[in-house]
Amino acid sequence: MTHRRLLSLDVLRGITVAGMILVNNGYGESFAALQHSRWNGLTPCDLVFPFFLFIVGVSTYLSLRKFDFRLSAVAAKKVFRRTLLIFLIGLSINWFDLAIGGDWLPLDHIRIFAVLQRIALCYCAASFFALTVPHRYTVPAIVTLLTVYTFILLLGNGYACDESNILARVDRFLFGEAHLYHKSPVDPEGLLGTIPSVAHTLIGFYCGKLMMEADDVRQKVRMFLLAGIGMLLVGWLLQYVLPLNKRIWSPSYVMATCGMAAMLQGILMYVIDRAGWKRWTLPFRVFGVNPLFLYVLSEAMAIVFGHAGISDALYGAVHSVVEAPKWASLCYALSFVGLCFLAGWVLYRRKIYIKI
Repeated sequence: MTHRRLLSLDVLRGITVAGMILVNNGYGESFAALQHSRWNGLTPCDLVFPFFLFIVGVSTYLSLRKFDFRLSAVAAKKVFRRTLLIFLIGLSINWFDLAIGGDWLPLDHIRIFAVLQRIALCYCAASFFALTVPHRYTVPAIVTLLTVYTFILLLGNGYACDESNILARVDRFLFGEAHLYHKSPVDPEGLLGTIPSVAHTLIGFYCGKLMMEADDVRQKVRMFLLAGIGMLLVGWLLQYVLPLNKRIWSPSYVMATCGMAAMLQGILMYVIDRAGWKRWTLPFRVFGVNPLFLYVLSEAMAIVFGHAGISDALYGAVHSVVEAPKWASLCYALSFVGLCFLAGWVLYRRKIYIKI
């Protein structure tokens, strides 16, 4: 039974990682669905990162069960080690992007935060909550975090897409303009946005708890579907007061995307665990069992390809066959996913699972 549950979770993780690689590696003009919303709103591209954070929460519950959710030197060491490694890997990607162009010591302007750094902080916070706080307080903690963040947004001009936004002001004050994301006034992985992201991860953690407490697969499927519909409804209602916004990780965005992730997990659990339809899952299992390695590989490849001119040559070859720019961009991104799949397939066949 445990193997089956983890298989459906691996598949969801694999779908999400493949999606992250796909949307991160378009070239030139991409379809709107493969681009992040400019500010308020929601596109399919805006789902991949929150889905992954939801999975981090579920996986955190599963991984900490062996410690009986009690804080110990061994458990604390594991959490600190994984947090530090994930954060440093994310920082190394930011450094590599500069170093490959000759900027070897960009200490005064390297970007501090990014996707992996936020994952590291959320994992750390959710893990120590799980090890130190009775789990009956998980829902109150989620509500408290989202309520506090709501007041921060409302009182700090949090929906302004300019430098007056409280999220931008805090990041500039703490880290300086040079260390921030420069493609928008608000860093999408900034410090204050970690607050709702931790709540997001705790939602995944709590769903993992409910999943393990359910008696059979049918009840687990029902739990995920009902929880997903409920959260999606809450997110839909909240958007009328707090619009959906990925860049500031708005509370409505948290609830809506967690709801969709839970519903998809329930559907996958039904299809894979209950109905036994597994053959189609192989590509996603490849991505799901080595998610961090393949994501980092995709980022490193994108940096190398860009600086070496390989991206231009590869896109040119694709565009010579596929004339429509948006379709050519999609084919280019799919080729990136395919290259990562081949690397993952080699590891999968050899049963090599890179974990930290």
